[in-house]
Amino acid sequence: MKKKVLFLCTHNSARSQMAEGLLRARYGDRYESFSAGTEPGKLNPYVVRAMAEIGIDISGHWSKSLNEFLRDEFDYVVTVCDSAKEGCPYFPGGKKLLHESFPDPSGFTGTDEEIMAGVRTVRDQIQQWITETFGVGKQ
Repeated sequence: MKKKVLFLCTHNSARSQMAEGLLRARYGDRYESFSAGTEPGKLNPYVVRAMAEIGIDISGHWSKSLNEFLRDEFDYVVTVCDSAKEGCPYFPGGKKLLHESFPDPSGFTGTDEEIMAGVRTVRDQIQQWITETFGVGKQ
């Protein structure tokens, strides 16, 4: 039986979406992944592009509220930003809470390529953390 993981951030527009897509693509045989936000916004198009570059299509994702998941149980609830950790220090259906903070791509400025470079960096940081935390022989 697959373990269920919920990734939370503020807007569910970038970091939690990348984490959901990465976990599903890399370890979907062992984990079901979901994501939500404390204040859902709109999917970040730079994030969609950065994920497509590594062969993961999240273009069909949308921002969801954590309220949609309050009646569900998860083996892991992971906050990927400090704001979500502060806004949701306890999740009723979460068996184990994890936290790792990543920079917010919505704050990146500059040229298109400079923004993409920043998003790629965050994507790669999340990917490394996912591998270290959920990879073979983990959890």
